[in-house]
Amino acid sequence: MRRIAEFEKVSFSTFFEAYGKLDLSADISGAERSYEQIELPLRATEGSAGYDFFLPFSLSLKAGKSCSIPTGIRAKINTGWVLMIYPKSGLGFRYRLQLDNTVGIVDSDYYHADNEGHIIIRITNDSKSEKELSLEAGKAFAQGVFIAFGITHSDAAKGERSGGFGSTGV
Repeated sequence: MRRIAEFEKVSFSTFFEAYGKLDLSADISGAERSYEQIELPLRATEGSAGYDFFLPFSLSLKAGKSCSIPTGIRAKINTGWVLMIYPKSGLGFRYRLQLDNTVGIVDSDYYHADNEGHIIIRITNDSKSEKELSLEAGKAFAQGVFIAFGITHSDAAKGERSGGFGSTGV
């Protein structure tokens, strides 16, 4: 296996900005506790492809509700690779937990975005049986897989990224 990336924490100020947009108590002490609990993504076993992303705070999500999770994580990724984010399989089976953009795409140049490349994962509890999703801080809720990609022979992309969602014009 090739070593092509490294996970890091974003700064507290970047995390706090995203944390403050949640319906949690957005006080500084709550944000500081959550920030201190951030764990860098890990693979569970030697054969695992996915790196587990962990909740920095406890979360309850009623059926049909969504929440954007500021992970406090950024990824420094070699050119030619992408990090693809998926929900944890078990949560998908039990709660129909879904990512609102289906699959999250973290490009290598996102690391240099204005928000430090902060990976924010928006999830929805799409349970059809009205099950409430309750997860404790530190619980894995999503997983990221690094994938190599290619480009066309005629590719001439020259743009530079400044942000995340929609920053490339779409």
